[in-house]
Amino acid sequence: AVWLGINIFLFTYYFLFFDRDERYFYTRAILGSALAWARASAKCLNFNSMLILLPVCRNLLSFLRGTCSCCRRTLRKQLDHNLTFHKLVAYALALLTAVHTIAHLFNLERYNQSQQAADSSLPAVLSKMHLQGSNKWLNPIHSNQTTVEYVAFTTIPGLTGVIITLALILMVTSSTEFIRRNYFELFWYTHHLFLVYFAGLVIHGIAGLVRGQTEQSMAEVPPHHCTEYLTQRDQNCTHDCCKDPEFGSIPAESWKWVLAPIILYVFERILRVWRAQQKVVVTKVVMHPARVLELQMQKKGFCMEVGQYIFVNCPAISSLEWHPFTLTSAPEEDFFSIHIRAAGDWTERLIDTFQLEIPRIEVDGPFGTASEDVFQYEVAMLVGAGIGVTPFASILKSIWYKFQQADQTLKTKKIYFYWLCRDTGAFAWFNDLLASLEQKMAESGKADFLTYRLFLTGWSTSIANNVALHFDTATDTVTGLRHKTIFGRPMWNTEFAAVAAAHPRSVVGVFLCGPEALAKSLQKSCHQHSSLDPRKVKFYFNKENF
Repeated sequence: AVWLGINIFLFTYYFLFFDRDERYFYTRAILGSALAWARASAKCLNFNSMLILLPVCRNLLSFLRGTCSCCRRTLRKQLDHNLTFHKLVAYALALLTAVHTIAHLFNLERYNQSQQAADSSLPAVLSKMHLQGSNKWLNPIHSNQTTVEYVAFTTIPGLTGVIITLALILMVTSSTEFIRRNYFELFWYTHHLFLVYFAGLVIHGIAGLVRGQTEQSMAEVPPHHCTEYLTQRDQNCTHDCCKDPEFGSIPAESWKWVLAPIILYVFERILRVWRAQQKVVVTKVVMHPARVLELQMQKKGFCMEVGQYIFVNCPAISSLEWHPFTLTSAPEEDFFSIHIRAAGDWTERLIDTFQLEIPRIEVDGPFGTASEDVFQYEVAMLVGAGIGVTPFASILKSIWYKFQQADQTLKTKKIYFYWLCRDTGAFAWFNDLLASLEQKMAESGKADFLTYRLFLTGWSTSIANNVALHFDTATDTVTGLRHKTIFGRPMWNTEFAAVAAAHPRSVVGVFLCGPEALAKSLQKSCHQHSSLDPRKVKFYFNKENF
């Protein structure tokens, strides 16, 4: 809302400024309202270009998350929407670029028409003023043979404008969900056109083709009083208005807006490169069912919290590609681990490579996510879909260690864990952890601390028949755990109602690592089951974004 308000203010303020200010009286005589449309959108473009890099400065966000640990929960939650905000700013840039480009196409056409006009109208007279001296030109087109296309592709503003627009189109179109999911490399490489975008933006306005009357000239030749003397001039005129007005370029300002974010981003990238060069030792490689690869690693000085993620690069596959993976280890362990599911060219090649040899791995991170806040809630609902269970592996492991060490500082009193999987193989690598947790909590007299529900959303007839035959056994036939696997999808209204009834005065944190459709369903349930009374149950939705 603040971002939208600032955009509206900037656009309105500068639109009115360029539409009414006397310095641009003569410029408006040629260009009309297209001047205000072009300049107002340019200011908003500068503002959003200043913001576009900040949400992807991962180290900055992790720092803010750490310094905001005492801030209100709603304020901290805004950091979890960094990628949503990044996309929002990108869409605004695309829209404002379209407005700016269309306005300048009108401007170029009007400049061209005014230059070719042979009458004594004000636009025609102003377009011939370049003949009077170097500081007196207002129309950048000085020849009747010059075309709009020539100006667009030979001048610095025109050429950089075309390059910026093409770079932006490629970045936006290659960022769609379909491209990112199926052709990640295409998304990754085209997104680095942001270097071209910023380089073009900085030099876009240095030629100063759009001009306005200088302050000194305005004092000597006020435009409202002296306009008629320009179109009806007498050679023997001695009036003060007989002097020709002088014009100056609007100074380039884009660099002032983007300099600080660019410097910040450069430091961000330097820090990433430095951390990536630190040696990573792969201590253990485990191949789980359903083509899930577990890597256990060690790195000097590596320090993590639950729910955080890292970026991984394998130079043997690609020296430029970095992919995010949630940490599945606990902070209490002397290693850090990730689980990688085969889901695309890069992950397929990585798994194949590790089955033959142990290649060199580079790691950047860790970086903070919403799951870091799980222990800030009295009650937590953890929802994982498929490989989306990984952040909760870290949380549940950490809980196991806290029970081992009899940690009295644990604020969380109850955890509900939901895992949705399409096939039984996905359950395999996580079963040992859940079984160990069951045993440890029973021994500690806190068997009710963790309630988990495993949902199988895809199954064959043979699995269903096997479950029916062994329905009365103490352990589940699919997972071997005490809690039975549920066939189908959760009824979220029922689940939320049960949690609300069990904890009528608690603050419940709902954490999801899964698809957007599930996120919408959970967010809706959070709103429906949260009480308006601040003394009663409240559900706060948190989603993993990276």
